[in-house]
Amino acid sequence: MTKDEILAYLPPAAKMLGREVVEIDQVKGGAVLRFRALPEFLNRHGTVQGGILCAMLDSSTALALYAVLPAQESGLTANLNVSFLKPAKLGVFTATSRLVTRDERNAETVGELRDADGVLVATATARLRIVPRKD
Repeated sequence: MTKDEILAYLPPAAKMLGREVVEIDQVKGGAVLRFRALPEFLNRHGTVQGGILCAMLDSSTALALYAVLPAQESGLTANLNVSFLKPAKLGVFTATSRLVTRDERNAETVGELRDADGVLVATATARLRIVPRKD
């Protein structure tokens, strides 16, 4: 895969989440993504289940790293620390992420998830392991 193909690739889980790439920063490492929460994503309280929000943030924080990696490398999430700040209602969410640190083997990225009204519903810090890409 080329770098452009990697950044445009929509894995099945991202497709389920309705992921749309809005912006990629290939210089500093960052991404802005949109997701759509469906009724199937609701928990017993009528809000979006936390694991779904985690998946959105995982996708976003990983893409921040992919933005600066050469095509022959990939990143695997080793740790994702998520803080839930507000209940998340159905609708569109915007995830913004950026690369914080990176060496030849590891990286750290951060992300935030906002609802359609701009309310911050969750934040995340991800630690990723850089590995050779296996296509």
